[in-house]
Amino acid sequence: MRYLQYIIRHKWFVAVACLKYGLWFEAIIHDLSKLLPDEFFPYANHFYGPGADIHKGRDSTGYYKPTDTGDRAFDFAWLLHQKRNTHHWQWWCLLEDEGGLKVLEMSVRARKEMVADWQGAGKALGTPDTRAWYYAHKHIMSLGIETRVWIEKKLDGLGIV
Repeated sequence: MRYLQYIIRHKWFVAVACLKYGLWFEAIIHDLSKLLPDEFFPYANHFYGPGADIHKGRDSTGYYKPTDTGDRAFDFAWLLHQKRNTHHWQWWCLLEDEGGLKVLEMSVRARKEMVADWQGAGKALGTPDTRAWYYAHKHIMSLGIETRVWIEKKLDGLGIV
């Protein structure tokens, strides 16, 4: 139940941000895949199961590195979540057969929802400084050049909507 409460709180904050960006549909459907059993139960167990701590492994900005958890069920649920939701930058990364990584530009709607997601997650976790969070972690994100410029203009307050 605690994980469901967190999802609802997170979705509320993301919906408020989405509406500011004109994303009515995304405000409603954001992260609905987290309610699917193959995401919900691994997430709930990882963050709220016996001995779990939702803040474990997070830095002062609320960021955590979900691929270093040691929890195979959660790692797979995270992979599913990324690939089901275009608002995750990882959705736009194509692993090439030769071993390279091709980074595609995100759609504007996906960019807006991603920023709204960051804002909502920050507020839900009590770390609402999205700009500081992004600049502390941008080095680990594989983003297209246009996408990165757009995000930085948005976060630097240049009024992109």
